[in-house]
Amino acid sequence: MNVTEKALPASTPLQAQSPWRRVAVEFMSSGTAVVGLLLLVIIVLVAALAPWIVVQNPYDLMQLNVMDARMPPGSLNMDSGYTYWLGTDGQGRDLVSAIIYGLRISLWVGIGSALIAAVIGTLLGLVSAYVGGWVDALLMRLVDLLLSFPVILMALMILAWLGKGVGNVMLTLILLEWAYYARTARGQALTESRREYVDAARGQGVGPWRLVIGHILPNCLPPLIVIGALQIARAITLEATLSFLGLGVPVTEPSLGLLIANGFQYMLSNEYWISLFPGLALLITIVAINLVGDRLRDVLNPRLQR
Repeated sequence: MNVTEKALPASTPLQAQSPWRRVAVEFMSSGTAVVGLLLLVIIVLVAALAPWIVVQNPYDLMQLNVMDARMPPGSLNMDSGYTYWLGTDGQGRDLVSAIIYGLRISLWVGIGSALIAAVIGTLLGLVSAYVGGWVDALLMRLVDLLLSFPVILMALMILAWLGKGVGNVMLTLILLEWAYYARTARGQALTESRREYVDAARGQGVGPWRLVIGHILPNCLPPLIVIGALQIARAITLEATLSFLGLGVPVTEPSLGLLIANGFQYMLSNEYWISLFPGLALLITIVAINLVGDRLRDVLNPRLQR
């Protein structure tokens, strides 16, 4: 009896721990995930504070000097005394400033399109699961159709019709991403609708949409959060690919993909830094997001821990 009484207090804090607190504790127990999260926080903060931390607005033509074009890393600007730590591109833009501004566009397009697609796809998935019948069949056939084509091919076709622009790129990504959320939300909602707490809520007179939004949706969030994290990285990669191919954002608002493309023509002349450093910035961003997403997947999916 004494042994039992002494053991109970030690287990009580674990039992009383909320699910999201448990997720946070398990997430922070992974060193690689913490490194990825720290990198991601730093990247987002640097991008958000770009106007206050860069020494040059790379898209203000009045601040550019063609004589500074293609200067190697560590070069000194004799007029301002500023050191181009990562060199300059073909238009004389400081690469540090250009990369930071490019991160702003890449993150805005990736995070914005992923969030909007998540809201649309989740709502459509919940409607499909709850209503059923021909609505469910129609939505799921549309999802199957979207997921059966290569993403990059569909993106090229849509942008060839819409044209360049940040808004058009975001719209294209939303049209291509919502299906992933819809399928996941529908499957999870069908599973949750068979659980006892749903029957209990119906017995208490809870309305249909309050039941879906207030009871079923919160229990569908874990897999949707995982998909969201991975889709952000996917959206940033796809945007960089489209910009590299010349169908993404316009030249006046170049993202990392367009910065890489601008320096590609100088690779044979050994001016590697123009493409290398934006490429490294893109790589580090994608890796950081994937580290966070992979850890969230492991923590939020108990089956992977068995």
